[in-house]
Order: sequence, then C-alpha cells, then structure tokens
Amino acid sequence: MNKKVMRRLGLLAILALTMMLAACGDKGKETGSDKDGSSDGTANGEGGGTLVFGRGGDSVALDPAIVTDGESYKVLVNVTETLVDFGKDNMELNPLLAESWEKSDDGLTYTFKLKQGVKFHDDTDFNAEAVVKNVERWKNGDDKFAYYHSQFRLDEKDVIESVTAEDEHTVVFKLSTPQAPFLRNIAMSAFAMLSPTAFEADEKKMAEAPVGTGPFKFVEWKRNDAITIEKFDGYHVEGLPKLDKIIYRAIPDNSARLNELSAGSIDVADGINPSDAAGVKGNDQLQLIERPSMNVGYFGLTVSRKPFDDKLVRQAANYAVDKQAIVDAFFEGYAEVANTPLPPVLEAHNSDIKGYGYNPEKAKELLKEAGYNGEEFELWAMPVPRPYMPDGQKIAEAIQKNFEDVGLKAKIVSFEWATYLEKATAGDADSFLLGWTGDNGDADNFLYTLLDEDNIGSNNYTFYKNDELHKLLTDAQTEVDEAKRNEMYKKAQEIIHEDAPWIPLAHSTPLLAATAKVSNYVAHPTSSDKLLEVELK
Repeated sequence: MNKKVMRRLGLLAILALTMMLAACGDKGKETGSDKDGSSDGTANGEGGGTLVFGRGGDSVALDPAIVTDGESYKVLVNVTETLVDFGKDNMELNPLLAESWEKSDDGLTYTFKLKQGVKFHDDTDFNAEAVVKNVERWKNGDDKFAYYHSQFRLDEKDVIESVTAEDEHTVVFKLSTPQAPFLRNIAMSAFAMLSPTAFEADEKKMAEAPVGTGPFKFVEWKRNDAITIEKFDGYHVEGLPKLDKIIYRAIPDNSARLNELSAGSIDVADGINPSDAAGVKGNDQLQLIERPSMNVGYFGLTVSRKPFDDKLVRQAANYAVDKQAIVDAFFEGYAEVANTPLPPVLEAHNSDIKGYGYNPEKAKELLKEAGYNGEEFELWAMPVPRPYMPDGQKIAEAIQKNFEDVGLKAKIVSFEWATYLEKATAGDADSFLLGWTGDNGDADNFLYTLLDEDNIGSNNYTFYKNDELHKLLTDAQTEVDEAKRNEMYKKAQEIIHEDAPWIPLAHSTPLLAATAKVSNYVAHPTSSDKLLEVELK
C-alpha cells in the first residue's frame, strides 16, 4: 500500500473514531426548534427565523480542507468563504474575500486584492497573512488534504510554489507551472479560509467546529442528527444573512423526509424522489426546486480486485447493464443516460462516444473470452440518497439482476455513509455505486480528480491508472488554449471508455422541495447552496 493511501486511511480512521462519539440529545432542546423538531418560522420571535433543512445524510467532517463529500460542503459553504466565488446559479467567477485579481502574462503569478474589514467568527482579522497561513497549512499537510493533492499537485510537485503577503490586503501566489483551472480551483469550497488563530490552537477541532468568515457561524453538531449554525452578526455584507439560524437534519429515507416537509417539521428537503415530483407540484403548500445538472452517477469497477482486474470483464459488465431502464425506472425524466464520466453541460464532453449499449449476449461472449469462472464479488449499494443516485439500494438490485442474467454473480452489501467512503477510498470494494457533482465547472475536476493515478487513495476509488491518460490530463492542466484542452479531454474520454473502469449511469437533474413560505432559495450546480439571502415568509 503506498504512503498516500496509508496517510489518507489514518485521517479517515480518526474521523470514524470521532463519529462514534455521537450524542443522541433531546430534540426538544434543539435551538430554534419546537418540541417535535419542527421550525417555528420565527426562531422564538428573533426576526429572521430558523430554517430546518432535511438532507439524506450527515456530514463527514467540517474542516473544508480534509473532506470531499457533498453533505459536508452543504454546511460549510454557509460557514466558510473562499477568495473567489461562483455565481448564484452558475459557474461564473466573482469576487468574494478577494475584491479583484490580476494574472501575469506568463500565467505564473496571481495577485489578489483582499476585501477590507472582514472578520473571522472568533474576531480574528481576515488579511493577507491569514491567506498565507491557510495556504501553508494545505501545502504542509502532506496527503491528508485530499483536494489540495488532487487540484494543486502535479506528479507530486506543488503547483503553488509560494504565497506571500505583499501588504495587509494584497497576497501574491507564485505558481511552478501555468494552471488553466487555477481560479476555478481556488474558488472550490475545499479552499475556504479558516481562522489561523483557531487552527493553530487546535487543528483537529476544525473538523467538528469550523471558524470561518461566512454569514453563519457554527453552533453545535449532534452526530447523525443535526448541525446548527446561526447568523454571524459581524458578517461583512450589510443586511445579510436574512435567517437567524439553520438546522441541518439528517433524515436518510427520502419518503420520510418528504413527509416531514409536508407536515411542516422541516422547511427544505433535499433528495426528492423523481417519482414524488408530480405530487410536490400539485401541492400548493410546497414548491419543487430543480438543481442545474452538473454531475454523474456511476458504478465503479475496482481494477485492482478480481474479477475487475480484467478489462474484458469490465467491458462485459458495461454491456450487461441496462442503463436506459435504470434511468427510466428511478429518475423518471429527471436524468439522461451517461456515456462518459463528463456531463454534457461541459464543453469538453465527447458526444461522439456512444457508450456501451445494453447487449447481454455481447457481455456473455466477453466473459467467456476472459475465462470468468462465476466467482462471487461484492456489489456495494449506497446507504444514502445523493443528487446523482436517488435510491442506491434499488439501483444496486437492478444492476445485480442485470449481472445475474449474464452470469456475473454479485452479492449486495452496504455500510454507514462515512464508513462506505472510507472503505472505498482504501480500495476495499470490488464494485460500488458512487457519483460526483462538479466543484468548479472544469473538465479537470471530473476526469483528473476521479480517474487519474495521482488520485488513487482519494477520489479515484477504482484504483485505475493509465500512463497515456495521465500524460493527457496533466498536460491539459497547463494548456491555456481552451480549444486544445477540450480536444485533450475528448481523447481522455476515449481512453477511459476503452479501459472501462466505470459503468457511467446517469447525469441527473437533482430535485429539492420547500414549503411555500421559503423564498429566495437558489439551487446551485455544485449542490452547495448558499442560504444567506433565503427568507421565511
């Protein structure tokens, strides 16, 4: 096992141990809640009110630099902030903690002018020195910061060569090589600023109680139950946020979550089943919210484990799965079949790749050619609904039946969500359901992050590697001509298609629902929704 995997496993083991300290708590004592846990809409008469957000699973951790899961960033995007921001409902780049920036002609120097008068939640000043300390923390964190490794290291070399405070409100980044998606990378929630005072005093505490500059500050976390954040009175944008508190409740079952929404116990429900969309639309007390699609749901085939160490078996598995039937049955018009890992919304998507059509006979031929002997393997079913996978258990059962029809013998297993990710990261899964929602709108964030050898032990759960692919993806990072980059990514998709480490399943339009009293809710393509302008009528 390589050192990167071992270090990553060590971090995840610490997180898993922390999770075991869950406290059930008395829900009747939850801040801003009635005895039954429902929102009172006024936060006990405190103006902006308390919004209760129902979601499918708990966060893994609340240190933005060490997590990769959407449920963690869903909270963090309201507690922490980045230098550069995306648009309210799109991937356009906008100022946030940096008021402006300039790039040198050679693409190696970025100079950021910082917003003045910004405070962290612990009253520490946000300034250039705070930025330097955050970047140095990422750089010196070795491989425990998975996103820093995947986005800012190429062949184990730091892309960010240095970062210096030119003055109190000017910070300069020097790069070792031009990086086309640099600004998009730095806008990702993983690179949000934390208070240096806080992480220098107790870095481990950041995973449970982050200290950022966002519109809301952390209050408490009852594991596998609820996370509470409250309005930060010192927020640097006057008049925001509108709400007083937000409670993120973990309600794993989609139907139970919708029932609580209908009963008024929660105000927003994530992960609405496509089959429930019509019912939500027909209820004048509710509203359906469609999230712009920028994701992929997939079935991973771990190439380091039998039987999927054989490319012919992986190709056979691709032919065996009736993807259209899965999309029709479980997405009900809110998804399209995926033929590559890259969503069609991205310019680099290769539309010439038609994918592996449903062909059981071809699958049987390939299995025979591979000498597959009927050995049983594990098929991991996701335990929580995700935007790209509304019902992991049922989709796993459909795939299991498809496999059975061609002679592939799969046994369905599952684990609690954090454990599922931990074990998949370690390469313990034979095959597994997972997916990805894009962080920055760049093809690099899908293909390099999910399928390059550099990210084995982080987001490359299949342990797939290909030398030609690696060169294409790393070269594409330093290519500033977008037309050339797109061609490189299209070629990369051809290589991935041939090697078949994945069965791409669907690009979905994720659904949320809210009560009629919720206004100004904007669903973001990244699935991390900023709630600073949301109001309760």
